[in-house]
Amino acid sequence: MRGADAALGAAGLAGFLALWEAVPRLGLIEDEYFPPVSRVADALATELADDTFWTALGDTLTGWAAGLLIAVTAGILTGVVVAVVPYLREATSSTIEFLRPIPSVALIPLAVLLYGTELRSVLLLVVYASFWQILIQTLYGVQDVDPVAEETARSYGFGTWARVRYLLWPTALPYVMTGVRLAAAVALILTVTAELVIGAPGLGRRILVAQTSQAVPEMYALVVVTGLLGLLINVGARTVERRALAWHQSVRGEVAV
Repeated sequence: MRGADAALGAAGLAGFLALWEAVPRLGLIEDEYFPPVSRVADALATELADDTFWTALGDTLTGWAAGLLIAVTAGILTGVVVAVVPYLREATSSTIEFLRPIPSVALIPLAVLLYGTELRSVLLLVVYASFWQILIQTLYGVQDVDPVAEETARSYGFGTWARVRYLLWPTALPYVMTGVRLAAAVALILTVTAELVIGAPGLGRRILVAQTSQAVPEMYALVVVTGLLGLLINVGARTVERRALAWHQSVRGEVAV
């Protein structure tokens, strides 16, 4: 089954690339604005041979990884504390619901005023967007704790941190891993967006420079790189999720299928 899925995926990709090559060649879209995939591939090869490309890629990965790490740490700790401390969930629910829907891009002017085009501007946007993914999933996971199991733990004299370790955390972990996977994708989106809009160092700024200088094939090549980067991050996050939840019924069922 997996071999068939891989073959279908490869066939779909080949069809997409063939369509991309054919559309500008047939004149359906001007190749000045939408170059064929062969020209984009040549531009990508040129980019890969350029040291400044790898520097930009490193800047993007640094902003993504640092922002995601901060968001994951803060989101998990905040979620557990809010869930464990009595009445804190009710006291903070209205604040969370007010702050969570604010688009991170709306904070770009604030980030520029505070930090200019430095890495800290990127981190502000990435952390803000990713934090809510982790926090909300952590809170949902804590709410899913079996009341009977919780009462049993209390009757056996488990303290607060023992309940967190042996009851709350195993229950919340599948939710947390889902939040991490979602946050990883969101963090990449906000990293590239911040580089595009703010001009912080990275792939986003390199895309902007290519666009303003009319280097269209190079621009598409860099866009392809960001897409491949997102694909690798998603695959990596799913791999970590499966390893962390190897004991969980959902992952065991997936492996069995």
